[in-house]
Amino acid sequence: MHLVTAKIQLSPNVTRLDLEASRIAEIRQPGQFVIVRLGNGAERIPLTIADADPARGTIALVIQAVGKSTRELVALEVGDSILDIVGPLGHPTEMIASGRAVCVGGGVGTAVVHPIAHGLAERGVEVISIIGGRSREWVIFEEELQRLGQVIVCTDDGSYGRKGFVTDATREVLEAGGVDVVYAVGPVPMMRAVANLTRPFGVHTIVSLNPVMVDGTGMCGGCRVDIGGQTKFACVDGPEFDGHLVDFDLLAERLGTYREFEQQASTACEAGSCRVGLTRPAPSLPVQP
Repeated sequence: MHLVTAKIQLSPNVTRLDLEASRIAEIRQPGQFVIVRLGNGAERIPLTIADADPARGTIALVIQAVGKSTRELVALEVGDSILDIVGPLGHPTEMIASGRAVCVGGGVGTAVVHPIAHGLAERGVEVISIIGGRSREWVIFEEELQRLGQVIVCTDDGSYGRKGFVTDATREVLEAGGVDVVYAVGPVPMMRAVANLTRPFGVHTIVSLNPVMVDGTGMCGGCRVDIGGQTKFACVDGPEFDGHLVDFDLLAERLGTYREFEQQASTACEAGSCRVGLTRPAPSLPVQP
């Protein structure tokens, strides 16, 4: 059982949950993720470890409520518990030792680039974070990233920061020169656009992929992706890959495989069947003599 110790609403449909998971907090590295299961019979959901506090034994998970299972997760309150958390899983982020890195985050992907930016800053790398959202209320992790370096905020409607897409700001930074690597995390169209943008500049680009994932061991095959013409499994070979080698068309197609079933589950959830499997700490029992 993993107790929810804190809950913060980051944007209209994005929630941060801090959970007790001391062993994971001690050994996790940037780029790694966990698979959580709310209760018996619940769906297994992969989530990036957005932050960790080894002293408190907690990890932070940032969840976008888009379907039944994620809505059940964000319905948790402080004092509730999650049954299972497996991890850390996946390969840690490939970090440069010096130079300048650009971390591009779109929407909830900003929570994924945060630990990457943090790890780079700890190594003395100059970090420029470019983050975006539809409007001001959708921008997350700005304050945390400002502690690590320069932050450029973009909003689609211009209500905060500069108006436009993260790719517009990324192009300007690339044209200024001196960029050694770009890390991009967000919706598939955004990551594809960033990879296409950096290719002519010859800048190494790393993206974090989010295919359908079940077991986290590579056995189910659900998370297979095409990287440079070779089949890879995001859970054990990734989740981060060279963005210039990713078949984004195939990735987008596979992400839509279960869309109809996800919609049916979401409809049922809206009808009142959420919070299935919600667990709370068992009350303390007296010690028997």
